[in-house]
Amino acid sequence: MISTTFDRHVVLIVDDMPDNLSMLSDSLDDSGHIVLVATDGMSALERLDCVTPDLILLDAMMPGIDGFETCRRIKLIKSVSHVPVVFMTGLSETEHVVRGFEVGGIDYVTKPIRPQEVMARIGSHIRTARMMSQTRGVLEQAAHAVIVLGGNGLPLWQTSKASLWLERYFPASAGAPSGHKLPPRLQSWLNDSLARQRQGGLGGVAEIAPLVVRDEQGELSIAISPGGQGHGITLLLEEKRIAAGAPPMAPATEDAAAAPGENFRLTPRENDVLMWLGKGKTNRDIADILGMSPRTVNKHLEHIFVKLGVETRSAAAVMASAMAQPAGGLLQ
Repeated sequence: MISTTFDRHVVLIVDDMPDNLSMLSDSLDDSGHIVLVATDGMSALERLDCVTPDLILLDAMMPGIDGFETCRRIKLIKSVSHVPVVFMTGLSETEHVVRGFEVGGIDYVTKPIRPQEVMARIGSHIRTARMMSQTRGVLEQAAHAVIVLGGNGLPLWQTSKASLWLERYFPASAGAPSGHKLPPRLQSWLNDSLARQRQGGLGGVAEIAPLVVRDEQGELSIAISPGGQGHGITLLLEEKRIAAGAPPMAPATEDAAAAPGENFRLTPRENDVLMWLGKGKTNRDIADILGMSPRTVNKHLEHIFVKLGVETRSAAAVMASAMAQPAGGLLQ
């Protein structure tokens, strides 16, 4: 069973008034939330370097940079730009309300704060943000078979391709009702992976290797999707089939380190692109590093996908990570 820790929402409260911080912190804590606090805008931005909250309660009027400017800067940070910001303000004039929405706020509550109202708004906005975030993640990974899990660790839904692959690669679990639970081996890997994520600290993400299951016809790679921005759990499945009559891949030798893509007939430039893809770089990052245009990077990736026998960036990154292991002697 997946720990219910992952269902606890993280709320960052930004307010320079100790009484407000104390009241809201107590109310949120009693409701089962994880509470972080900051007393000014700069401290809030520093907190966001370390953790991605589910929602931010932001005082509009603070010393230093005010809440409006703080929100504007938050929305410029790619890793947290999706986080809903709710303003707390005594300024109910239309111009201030409009300004809050213009800088990226999603809602506002007026002072004096009424904790029951704030709790209701927080719950509503977090549910909406989680659904939107997970939907984005699924859409971005549409080329994959997908399993979406609920907070109890049981599948909420899965694509038909995912169902077929689970039956094929986990035959011992074929008797279980479809969608009722994950195969024991997959559930065990998922629990271990989530435990390692927790060890990375609040909001930290440890590097999680995918689960790879093989049979005589191919291999199935299962990874935790990063597309959900930490909200919910989505598993991505990708199959690589073994062509009939294909000779086994030659084992890597020490010489392979000098020619990382030799077994896949990658050109030196394609190998460079794959190496940086495996390190999590975007196409624009790779273009800047290698001194080429993003369009050229895209063309290289098209060729790489064909040579590796994959269809997506995620699958190519998995291959790059596997090739980077010392046992393979590649991409070192």
